[in-house]
Amino acid sequence: MSFSEQTSAVAVQRLYDAHHGWLFGWLRRRLGNSADAADLAQDAFVGLLSAYRRRAMPELQEPRAYLTTIAKRLMVDMYRRHALEQAYQEALAAMPAQHVPSEEQRLAIQQTLREVDALLAVLPDKVRAAFLLSQLDGLTYEQIGAEMGVSLRTVKRYMAEAFKHCILAAP
Repeated sequence: MSFSEQTSAVAVQRLYDAHHGWLFGWLRRRLGNSADAADLAQDAFVGLLSAYRRRAMPELQEPRAYLTTIAKRLMVDMYRRHALEQAYQEALAAMPAQHVPSEEQRLAIQQTLREVDALLAVLPDKVRAAFLLSQLDGLTYEQIGAEMGVSLRTVKRYMAEAFKHCILAAP
C-alpha cells in the first residue's frame, strides 16, 4: 500500500470512527429499518475511500453535511432501484406462466436493468427524458419536442448527448 493510500485509509478510518454511528442512526430514522441503513452507511464510507484514493476528496469542514449529501444520493438510488425491481416483478406477474424466465434469467435481467438504470441516472433530466421517450415509448423526435416543449434541434442535441454517453459507457 502506497503512502497516499495509507493516508487515505487513515483519513476515512477517522471519519468512520467519528461519524459512522451518527450516519447509521440518521439513515435508520429516515429509512425505518436497520438493514438498509447499515448498507447505505457502509456504501457512503466506501465512496469516501474511493474519492480519497482518486484524490478527488476535498478537505471536509463539515463532514456530517457531506455525509448527509452522500446518504441522500444513496437513498435516491436505492428507492429508484426498488421501484425498478417492483415494476419488473409486476411485469413478471402479468406474464403467462410459459413465458416466465428462469431464476437465472431473472437475475441476469435484474442486473442488466440496474446497469441501464445507473447508466441513465447520470444523464441530465431532460436528456434522460428525451432518450426514454424515444427508446421506450417509440416517439419521433418531433413528438418528443412537442411532449417536452422544446425545439427539434434541442431534441437532436439531447439524443446525441444520450447516445454519446451510451457509446462511451459500452465495454
